[in-house]
Parts: sequence; C-alpha cells; structure tokens
Amino acid sequence: MHVLIFGGAGFVGLNIAQGLLERGHAVTIFDAAAPPDAAQRAFAPYRERLHLVQGDVTDPNAVAAAIGNGCDAVVMGAAITAGPERDAADPERILAVNLLAQVPILQAARRSGIRRVVNLSSAASYGASGQRYQVLEETTPCEPVSLYAITKFASERVAARLSDLWSTDVISVRLSAVFGPFERGGGVRDTPSPQALIAACCARGEAALLTEPGDKDWIYAVDVADAVCLLLEAGKPQHSLYNISNAATFTAEAWGDAFAQARPGFVCRLARDDETPTVPVFAPIRGRLSTNRLADEFGWRARFDCAASAEHFGRWFDQYGRD
Repeated sequence: MHVLIFGGAGFVGLNIAQGLLERGHAVTIFDAAAPPDAAQRAFAPYRERLHLVQGDVTDPNAVAAAIGNGCDAVVMGAAITAGPERDAADPERILAVNLLAQVPILQAARRSGIRRVVNLSSAASYGASGQRYQVLEETTPCEPVSLYAITKFASERVAARLSDLWSTDVISVRLSAVFGPFERGGGVRDTPSPQALIAACCARGEAALLTEPGDKDWIYAVDVADAVCLLLEAGKPQHSLYNISNAATFTAEAWGDAFAQARPGFVCRLARDDETPTVPVFAPIRGRLSTNRLADEFGWRARFDCAASAEHFGRWFDQYGRD
C-alpha cells in the first residue's frame, strides 16, 4: 500500500510510518513540521518508499493535492493535544486542526477512491465517564470536557456519519495514554508523557523526580503502530471504532525505575516534599480501555508491558534519543 499520514511528523504518526515502512509499504508524511533528525536517521533505509510533504492540514487545496497524488489509504493523525491554557487562549485553532480539517480530508479521499481512512482518536473521548467505569468499552457513554476531548469525540461521530452516507470505509481508534520513540515536547503537545520527560531528564544528566506514581493503561507507541497497520491491512473490519490500549496497567514510576536500572547514575523516583519535581505526571484517574474488540476479531494484544517497553525504548534512546 501507499499510505498518507496527516500529522505524520508527530510522534504517533512517526511510529505508524515506521511500522508501515518495515512492512514494505510506501508512506507519505504530511505535516506542517519536518520530521525530527532522529526520524530522518531511523528512516534512512526506506528513503525510496518515504515521501515528505510540508503543508497545513487546514488548507483544503494542500490536502486535496496530497491525496490526489496517489495513495491507497489515509491516516488522520493531525491534532493539537491542548491543555487548559491553550483551550482558553486559542480555541479556534484547536477546532480547526482537530475537527474542521477532517471534512476536506474525507471529501478528497472519497473523490480519489481511497480504500480506507483511519482516524486517530483518543481515550479522552470518554471524558467524565472514564471516572465512573473501571473498564471502558467502545460502547461506554462519552462525556468529553476539554476541547481536545470534545473534538476527538466529534471527529469519530462526523467520520461515522459521512462514512455511512457516502458508503466509504472509515475507522476510528481511541488511543490510551501513548508514549514511546520520537516523542518530544512543545509545539502541539501540551501534555507530554512522563516517560518522555524522564528520558529528557536522563539526556540532560539530571534526576527525574515525579509528582505522582502515574498508574495507567500506558500503551507503547510501537504497539499503537502495530494495531493501526493491522487495521489498514485488514480486509473488512467488523467495527468502525476500536480501543487501542494495554490489558495491564503500570505506573510511570515503575517504568522510570526499569529505564534507570540500565543507566547507572541516573536517578528516577517520586519527589520528596522538600524537593522540586522535574517530571509532572499528567495522568487523571480513569478506567482502563478494553481491547476485547481487537483481541476477539484479530487476536491483537499489546506486546510491550512495563519492562519490555523500558528495555525497547532504552535501546532506541541510546541510538536516537540523546540529541
């Protein structure tokens, strides 16, 4: 396949791109930003099957040109992961990127006969419901609160409605708390994972002092890529919405300890009362996302638990993540 990834220079998009390239597919990354140096070095063996397009996802002409250039499938991953401050300061841009840009993409995909579109949504869609249920199924009622959550949930409903009206193939996936290779702060990501902040502390040679343990169903970005690739390659999935998460929960503190054990001299622990934390943990309490749909239909389960993801990420970090 030739897959076009909107928001492909974001860290989830880059992991999906790498997963597709490793499976022999061609990839076009469409993003306002260029991929970071680490991605350009990691993707060097796949240059012949990798194309880069810098453009604004809110520009319908740029979107139509990218899709019309020839591709088989599209991943909609462009998003601003906004915190409360950005919600208050720039709601128009959040809505434009996270939701309004979706319709021109779907229209262009329909005109070009795209086989499948995968829309990257979020566990944030569950919103306040996530605090009332221990396990969140795709059928659990949603009560999104933040603009990010509202736009993600709305993107699912818009995609489902237009897919039904146009008889097109659009699948939405709700991602749990994602961390892993290529994650970086700033730009459009206001709430970086504690794992990324722990790694940044290590790169700077300072202790990682966490505000709280951060118990959650963390999902490694490589597992997300595997699931998205599976859905892109599948003949005809039974559902239009899937959770992508980890069956087991673990803490960011435990992950940081596993990461630190392979790096003598690096300290990662909870901050004491008399210390200034260096790693804020953005991990609001919610239920765990059920992955029964993916498991029952495709036999998919996340491969990376706490120890395995720390070991895999550590090898990636030593090769690419210290810059």
